[in-house]
Amino acid sequence: MLLIPCPYCGPRPEIEFRYAGQAHVARAADPSALSDAEWAQFLYLRDNPRGRHAERWRHTNGCGRFFNCIRDTLTDKIAATYRIGETPPDLAAGAEARR
Repeated sequence: MLLIPCPYCGPRPEIEFRYAGQAHVARAADPSALSDAEWAQFLYLRDNPRGRHAERWRHTNGCGRFFNCIRDTLTDKIAATYRIGETPPDLAAGAEARR
């Protein structure tokens, strides 16, 4: 079982969480000014990379809060979790420091 480290509650089993889409998707300041194509792109098109990806998760069976998670989509390994509004951690700098 995958343990997801909630930034509020600590590590918990994956069954307590729900995926909530790609992280850091900015809403348009004036949605009514968007064309139909731009609105459709905002609603339906998301990144789907192989490798590390910033995602939004919700701890539904715990604190109920949303948070961001950097997860590798190939290995399912979680590199970091952080609160909404915080700057994503610089994982490349951490890798350089460990060398």
